[in-house]
Amino acid sequence: MTLTELRYIVTLAQQQHFGQAAELCHVSQPTLSIAVKKLEQELGVELFERSKNSVRPTPIGEQVVAQAQRVLEESASIRDIASAGKDQLKTPLHVGAIFTIGPYLFPSFIPALRQSVPQMPLVVEEGFTATLRQRLRKGELDVILVALPFTEPDVVTQPLYTEPFVVLVPTDHRLAKKDFIKPSDLDNENVLLLGEGHCFGDQVREALPNLNQHLDESQQQIRTHSEGSSLETLRHMVASHLGITILPLSAAIGAGYKEGLLVTREFVAPSPCRTVALAWRASFPRHKAIDALRDAIKQNSLPSCTTCA
Repeated sequence: MTLTELRYIVTLAQQQHFGQAAELCHVSQPTLSIAVKKLEQELGVELFERSKNSVRPTPIGEQVVAQAQRVLEESASIRDIASAGKDQLKTPLHVGAIFTIGPYLFPSFIPALRQSVPQMPLVVEEGFTATLRQRLRKGELDVILVALPFTEPDVVTQPLYTEPFVVLVPTDHRLAKKDFIKPSDLDNENVLLLGEGHCFGDQVREALPNLNQHLDESQQQIRTHSEGSSLETLRHMVASHLGITILPLSAAIGAGYKEGLLVTREFVAPSPCRTVALAWRASFPRHKAIDALRDAIKQNSLPSCTTCA
């Protein structure tokens, strides 16, 4: 039994698909399948129930996978402890961010971080909150940037800043004439939102539960077929007059369109908003690296919102 085999079964249990699990583990599907079968033979039990279209853990497999996850987390702690004996600012720092934060925060803090600690290599990636959560727990990421609320056992969460949501509309839209937007102003508007899996879309729906409730059937069909996969997609949709959207302020700055095409409008106070935070394993020993990252972000992040709900 090896850590690699344990990683295989944990990933397979999460993906419930041999091909997808093999891709995430960076091995071929036959390699992963053979390793899983070998582990089952060693343990003398079937860990997974296989069918033509899916694979899922057996009851005993669920228990083994849960224990394997704990073993992988503990092995990550061993690596963390070992790295504490090294220069905390010379080992690569692996940073993850959700899709609605990374593209807008990375360009601002990476230059500042490279200037303050040029000797520390930086590895960044984007993902959904659920994916980043798993990679953090497995030790594949050192620290992640997420939107609160975010809770995870044995993980430290530290708020960085709060930013308001703003409404993005074409300049010739009726709402562009307003200085501030009330939630009721969005009635009968086709508000384009992120699709499933994006926590920002869920946050907007929670903050503004009446969105798209007043659309007729034809408008609802348009919205359903044009839910965006990214904030950039939503921005392009607004520029094409498919509707309007709501963005975090950091994503609305520097829209990249020629002047006079799109405008943003703030909500009346109290404004819906989100809080961006750092999260890292409590056992992670490189506190100086976390401090350097936090300082670089705070030098370049948006000021705290004073009108948020």
